[in-house]
Amino acid sequence: MTAQPIASGSGGAALAERQPRIALIGSPNGGKTSIFNGLTGLHAKTGNYPGVTVSRTYGMCQIKGANYNIEDLPGCYSLTPISPDEQVVADLLGGNVRGIESPDGLLVVADSTALRRGLLLLAEVLQKQIPTAVVLTMADELRRRGGSIDQQALSRALGIPVVTVVANRGIGIGELRHLIADWRNWSVPPIDPPQDPNELAGWVDSVLDSAGYQVPVPDERTLRIDKVLLHPVYGSIIFFAVMFVFFQALFTWAAPLQDAITNLLAMLGDWVSSVVTNSILSGLIVNGVLGGVGTVLTFIPQIVLMFLLLALLDSVGYMSRAAFLMDKVMSKAGLEGRAFVAVLSSFACAIPGVMATRTIPSSKDRIATMLGVPLGTCSARLPVYLLLVGMLVPSDATLGPVSVQGIVMFLLYLLGGVSAMMAAWVVKKITDRSGNLMPFYMEMPPYRLPRPKSVLLAMWEPTKAYLRKAGTIILAASVIIWALTAIPGRSPQELEAAGVDPTDSVAVTSYTMENSIAGHIGKAIEPVFEPLGFDWRVNIALVGSLVAREVSVSTLGQLAAASDPEDNSQVAQSISQWTYTEGPHQGEKVFTAPTIVALMLFFAFALQCMSTLAVMRRETNTWKWPAIAFGYMFVLAWVAGFIGHTIMSLFS
Repeated sequence: MTAQPIASGSGGAALAERQPRIALIGSPNGGKTSIFNGLTGLHAKTGNYPGVTVSRTYGMCQIKGANYNIEDLPGCYSLTPISPDEQVVADLLGGNVRGIESPDGLLVVADSTALRRGLLLLAEVLQKQIPTAVVLTMADELRRRGGSIDQQALSRALGIPVVTVVANRGIGIGELRHLIADWRNWSVPPIDPPQDPNELAGWVDSVLDSAGYQVPVPDERTLRIDKVLLHPVYGSIIFFAVMFVFFQALFTWAAPLQDAITNLLAMLGDWVSSVVTNSILSGLIVNGVLGGVGTVLTFIPQIVLMFLLLALLDSVGYMSRAAFLMDKVMSKAGLEGRAFVAVLSSFACAIPGVMATRTIPSSKDRIATMLGVPLGTCSARLPVYLLLVGMLVPSDATLGPVSVQGIVMFLLYLLGGVSAMMAAWVVKKITDRSGNLMPFYMEMPPYRLPRPKSVLLAMWEPTKAYLRKAGTIILAASVIIWALTAIPGRSPQELEAAGVDPTDSVAVTSYTMENSIAGHIGKAIEPVFEPLGFDWRVNIALVGSLVAREVSVSTLGQLAAASDPEDNSQVAQSISQWTYTEGPHQGEKVFTAPTIVALMLFFAFALQCMSTLAVMRRETNTWKWPAIAFGYMFVLAWVAGFIGHTIMSLFS
C-alpha cells in the first residue's frame, strides 16, 4: 500500500489567508481532551455550533510561528449517529453545519488497547476525503498489559501518518505538533476502506496483522478490583460508603479555612465601617457586597474540596464504575446508564447535567432525564445546605466518630439523586409506555494513580466558574437586593411618627427594610409561604434565589449584616435570633427546626435557577418543557416543605 501526498487545490491561496483548522475525533474517554489540552496549552474556548445546542471546544496552537485552530469534536463511536453529539460530528465532516466549514485536517484519536474499534471509526472518517492522521493513545497501558504495535508498519498499512502520544505525561506532543505543521503533506491511502461490513472486518484484520498488533491481555489488577466494586451488593455498599465519607469530609476538612475566611471578612467589614464615613456607601460595601458576596465566599473551601474529591474519584477510574453500577438502578426506572451520567453531572451544576442528556439516543429518554436532573444537588445548593444544616445540627453533634452534620448532608444529596431518578421515571412512564431501552455502552478505563496536574485542573475549572459567578451574577444581585431593602429612605420625622428612635441605627435599619420595596414584595407573597413558616425576610431570599440559588444565602447575609452589624460575620447566629414582626406568631423565632427543615426541603426540590430553564429551552427548542419543569418542581417543593414543617412541628 503506497502512501500518496495530498495535492494542493485552488483553495490553497484562500486557506493561506486564514488559520488552518485541525479537528480531533474519537470515542469518549479515548484521550482526546488530554491531547487537546496539550496542544492548546489549556486555553480553550467553548460555545455552541450554529443552529444546534451541542457544545464545541476549540483553541489555538502555535507551531513554528504559525497559528492553528484546534477543535475537540464531541466523542463518538461511529459516523452513523444515534445521538445529537454524533449527529453534529457527522454533519460537520459532511459540511452540513451552517456557518462552519469542514475541518482542513482530522486527527483520529484511537485507544491502542482497543484499536479494532478505533479502526472502524477511522474507516468511516477516511470516506470523507479529508486529510487524516492517526494519534495512538494509551501506549503505556498497551505495553504494561503485554500488547504491542509497530507504529511505522501501521502507518504503511493505513497509508496515512501515525503518531503515538501519552498525553497526560506530555510524551509525543512535540512529534504531534510537527505532524500538524506539515498537514498539507499528509499522505492518503490509495484505496478507501471498504463500506461493506464483511469486507470492512477483513480490512481491519489485515491492517492489524500488517502492524504486528498484539492484543493486550486483560488488566488483572483492574479485573480483581472490579469483581468487588462492580458487584451488585458489595459494589453498592462501597458506593454509598464512598459518598458518605465524601460528605463527612466537607464539614471536617474545610472548617478551619472557612473560619479563617469568615474572620478575614469580618475584619474587612470593620475596617470599611471605620474608614468610609458616608452611610450609604458604607452600607453598600458592608451590607451589600461583604454581607452578600462575602457570605457566599465563606463556602469556597467546601466548594473546592467537593470538586477536588470528585476529580480524584474520576481520575482513578471510579466514576465510570459508578455509572455502570447504577445502570441497573436506572433500568428499573425505564432509563439507561447515560441518564445516571447526566444526573451525576448535575451534582456540579444542573446546566451540564441538562447538556449531558445529548448523549442519550432516545428523545423521550432525553426529555425524561432532562426534567429530572435539576433535582440533583448542584453546587449552588451547597452554600444553602451548609448554612441551614449548621443551624439545625450543632457542630459538635456526633455518632461516635461520625459527624451528624455530615450525615444530614449525605442524606440531602441522596435525596437529590433519588428524586432526580424518580422524576425521570414518572415522566418516562407518562410520555413513553413502550419500555424499550437502547443499549448502554461505556468505556471502563483501567485504574490509574491520579495525575496532580489533571486533578488540579479538574478542580480549578468549576471553582473558577463559581468565583466568576460570585463576582458577576451574585454581586449584581446583591447590590440590587441591597438597594431594594434600603429604598425608600426614611426621614427622622417619619421614623419618630412610626415610633422608631432615629438615633438607633439597628431599629432604623429594621424599619427601613420592613417597609422597603423588597419588604413589600416579601410580605405580598407571605400567604403562599406562611404554612412553611417563612416570613417576609425569608421570602426576599427566595425571590433572590431565582437569579441563582446562592443569592438566597447572600441575601440572608445582607439582612443579617444590616440587622446585626455587631456580628455580621456569623450569619447563622444572627438570623437564628430573628422573630416574626407581625401576625399570630409575632415575637416568636422564625428559624425554628420546622422552618429550617421546610426551607431545606424547598431548596431540595424547587427549580430556582433561571439559567437552567434557559438551557432547557435551548435544548428542547420550546418553552413547554422548562415551564413544566418549573411548575412541577415548585409544587413538589412546597408540598415537601409543608410536610417537613408539619412533621417537625409535632416533635418541637
